Amino acid sequence: MDGDRFNEALESADDRIVAGRAADGDTAAFAVLVRRYTPMMRAYTHRILSGSAEVDDVVQESFITAWQRLPELDDPGKVKSWLMRISSRKSIDRARAHRPHTDIDNIDAPAPAHNTPPQLAETQAGVAALGAALQELPDAQRACWVLRELGEYGYDEIAQELDLPTSTVRGLLARARKHILVQMEQWR
Repeated sequence: MDGDRFNEALESADDRIVAGRAADGDTAAFAVLVRRYTPMMRAYTHRILSGSAEVDDVVQESFITAWQRLPELDDPGKVKSWLMRISSRKSIDRARAHRPHTDIDNIDAPAPAHNTPPQLAETQAGVAALGAALQELPDAQRACWVLRELGEYGYDEIAQELDLPTSTVRGLLARARKHILVQMEQWR
């Protein structure tokens, strides 16, 4: 198989094959993982670090850690969630190092082009209200909510990420959602 067809085959291969090859030291396979998951990791890290200039640094550190620890990955088919856990931990560690709470007030929600200035102002006020509601949450509730709603983690993945029982995660999420629902009542 020539180089171009091999690269095309590698690009379209499933995660299990690509991660398995990367774990064996194949840098081309690891590059596929980087291309495949950088956008998602950047978006997630951006949410946790509130648009900080450190997003690219955290994603890069996450991939360095992944390259070093890839042979330890038990199930190469779960490389996506494994990479997200690495970037999540690094993002949370970075956020904790700089400030006690994640500040999402600086995130501007993209508005559709057809929005008028009053609609745009209302949308921005809603985002600010959501940011304020999230800031009022205890750290554990906020972390659970961010992982579930922004990171699209399942309950078991959140439990594993935060080293909590799944039942505790469900309770924290329920309390976080109730608080946000009460705080955002005027925006419904």
